[in-house]
Amino acid sequence: MSNLEVVDILLVEDSEADAEMTIRALSKHNLGNKLTWVRDGVEAIDFIYCRGSYSQRSNGHPKLILLDIKMPKMGGIEVLQQLKSDENTRKIPVVILTSSAEGTDVTEAYQLGVNSYLVKPVGFDAFMTVVAQAGMYWTLMNKVPN
Repeated sequence: MSNLEVVDILLVEDSEADAEMTIRALSKHNLGNKLTWVRDGVEAIDFIYCRGSYSQRSNGHPKLILLDIKMPKMGGIEVLQQLKSDENTRKIPVVILTSSAEGTDVTEAYQLGVNSYLVKPVGFDAFMTVVAQAGMYWTLMNKVPN
């Protein structure tokens, strides 16, 4: 995908295996063709704010951010905090998609303004279903203010 294209979904995931399964689940429902995958929180912030290697990207925000919590460089909670504290990005729907079911992570994410918190199911079929349903809801059905 060219850095100048509009992105519907920004996937922020450090695990290549989880990213591939997520992309596969979304693509199966025709939601993967406007998806960009970044591997850590720093890259996500650069992408959203059109900085660094994404400085030539058009300045449109994704319709949805699927965000892992436990990542190198900058974790998902830090990314969420930055996005939800900025008037220009706080309306972007953010769905935490993580293997962490820790109560403190869930509580902190909601206190910061996450739109949804999904724990990655262990089974492949369940994982595919959860990701597809989340992608369809947030990109096709959800309405956000302009």
